[in-house]
Amino acid sequence: MSVTSRASTPAALPRHRDCPFDPPGGYAALREEGGAARLAFPDGTVGWLLTRYEDVQQLLADDRFTSDRRRTSSPVHAFPVRQDDRRALGSFIGMDPPEHTRYRRLLSKWFTSRGLRGLGPRIEEITDGHLAAMERAGPPADLVESFARPIPSLVICELLGVPYRDRADFQRWATVLLRLGQDEDEIYAARDALWEYMRQLIDTKRRHPDQALLSHLANGDHGTPGGPGTATAAGLTDEELTGVGLLLLIAGHETTANMLALGTYALLRHPEQSRLVRERPELVDHAVEELLRYLTIVQFGTVRAAREDLEIAGVRVRAGETVVGSIASANRDRSRFTDPDTLDVTRDAAGQLAFGHGIHQCLGQHLARMEMRTGYPALLRRFPTLRLAVPPDQVPLRHDMLIYGVHRLPVTWGGAAG
Repeated sequence: MSVTSRASTPAALPRHRDCPFDPPGGYAALREEGGAARLAFPDGTVGWLLTRYEDVQQLLADDRFTSDRRRTSSPVHAFPVRQDDRRALGSFIGMDPPEHTRYRRLLSKWFTSRGLRGLGPRIEEITDGHLAAMERAGPPADLVESFARPIPSLVICELLGVPYRDRADFQRWATVLLRLGQDEDEIYAARDALWEYMRQLIDTKRRHPDQALLSHLANGDHGTPGGPGTATAAGLTDEELTGVGLLLLIAGHETTANMLALGTYALLRHPEQSRLVRERPELVDHAVEELLRYLTIVQFGTVRAAREDLEIAGVRVRAGETVVGSIASANRDRSRFTDPDTLDVTRDAAGQLAFGHGIHQCLGQHLARMEMRTGYPALLRRFPTLRLAVPPDQVPLRHDMLIYGVHRLPVTWGGAAG
């Protein structure tokens, strides 16, 4: 196939949102035109942008593309990944098989529905405890600080064996890594601090083992979660284990925290949908999948590089070119979802791509779903009159972050239910 004339003029990634819950408006026009759009990257290179569901899904499943971050351009940063940086070891989301496969096999048993089953009561206990504390403190409250951030942070800390008391430090460093506009030195300084923190924690786990995941990995136990197993030849080096620990820690609290906060904001702006979640427990699974689809907090898409010359979405991609698949746009594709710009918690949103697709589909998706299935209805039932404490346009949005959401969500409650 030949490249369309529309695709011949490179443009920057669409960034402007007209609505806090919708992807940037430019995506809709690109989806309607079809194919791929020529994309200009901040580092001066040129690649492609995919916006349709079918094309993005193909990109995520096609092994002709590499996930190696050293071979791709970033749609938001002008500087490249350092080629000789050994601190990328263990960050398997930027790897290809067989390295990626080795890490996934080692970790996947801990994050299956079965492996996480025993965690359900603890998630309920943590959620209830934070909601009770919020109720005792009384209105108003910042839902991010009182609810959305501490619950997934505490859960992932307990799962990994990370001291929750250290959350202020690792959350501060993670914010630097995820904030747009930081220069290269700031980003690498934050990552160095995180790296040293995790490296020291691994040393502690070797001297004082416990039953948490990091301790099992650090001490060569790759058996069944919660019990001893047989050490295998797939042991991790200290650098690999440090990288794995950091990836799981950051991803485990940042993504779910922002889904809980932004999802609540969306429900409060759609009172009928909020009422359905509060009053109809049988809808909670649909509600979670729909909020994931509707909001898609990984706002700048998934990045791949072509290993060879190939065709996708009606264009010819040259070997080495970077292709960005907009998951947010794909999840609003009317060819896949009826009336996609409407939030409908009764919808069957199966197939939404918020957790990705293919071999890199999010390892922690079952844990995130458990936290959201518990969190949203528990919050709305305990506080049936929950509402914003500020005008909607005063809620500060995370336009400046790689993971979308809200920086704060001021809420109040009391009086008659709406």
